Amino acid sequence: MGILLGLATALSWGFSDFVARFATRRIGTLLTMLYMQACGFLLLTAFLLYVRAWGHLFDGSGWRPWGWGVLAGLLNALSTLSLYRSFEVGKLAVVAPISASYPALTLILSLATGERLTPARAIGIALTLMGVIFVAAGEAPKANAEAGSVPEERNASNAGIPWALLSSLGFGVLFWLLGTRVIPRTGAIAAVWMIRLTCTLMTLAILFCLRVPVRPPKGSVRAQAWGMGLLDTSAFVMNNRGMQLEQISVVSVLSSLYGAVTVALAALVLRERIAGRQWVGIVFIFAGIYLLSR
Repeated sequence: MGILLGLATALSWGFSDFVARFATRRIGTLLTMLYMQACGFLLLTAFLLYVRAWGHLFDGSGWRPWGWGVLAGLLNALSTLSLYRSFEVGKLAVVAPISASYPALTLILSLATGERLTPARAIGIALTLMGVIFVAAGEAPKANAEAGSVPEERNASNAGIPWALLSSLGFGVLFWLLGTRVIPRTGAIAAVWMIRLTCTLMTLAILFCLRVPVRPPKGSVRAQAWGMGLLDTSAFVMNNRGMQLEQISVVSVLSSLYGAVTVALAALVLRERIAGRQWVGIVFIFAGIYLLSR
């Protein structure tokens, strides 16, 4: 079940990030982040009020569940802001897989804190991570591009890479903390609620300091905000539940396949080019999934 939840997480995040590409280029990183987090917070609040699954937030456990939830929220806010900034200034087919390489750090931290893997799963993780690297590194300028346009194309492709790397670093630490510290002390769904609350307040504070006007989203942006909020929040819930049922390193690697989903959507809808090495990476990814499910 944990394997299926990890794969479902990747699909949800992949579609959410694809939608984010359009929103960030229309209204910017900060407003996109605010609308997505706020919509997710409202949806999850309604759900928790219905099912009364508040974890350890209101059961007399004190401040610790709240403290861990706020820490996770701050890490997620910084990582997501970096991710959305990479979507705004970079090429989706390049930055999405790079940001999805965070399981490498999560794996190192998990192994350092006592988690052990079977040989098949270790090979599966290695293949999946290699696939992510191939997908990210396979981008190349078109052979028939004009000589003067190649540097411009390369600069456009590389613009979001530093932000994508920063996002990957933040998510790597975040998902290790979620599996080992936050979820056991806060609860799988309650942890996501805390992340949404913290991220919404933090983004509002940044916008206030920058004197950026905040208005309710309109038109297509409103639909995109609710779509991202639903997909991203659902993905977090499934990811956290998967970590309760499976090894943290395994679920993290599977959920990181959202980068491949986003690349596929970029190729199908936006006609962004997928190089031969990227197809090799996709094959590696599916071979890794097979071994992880053994």
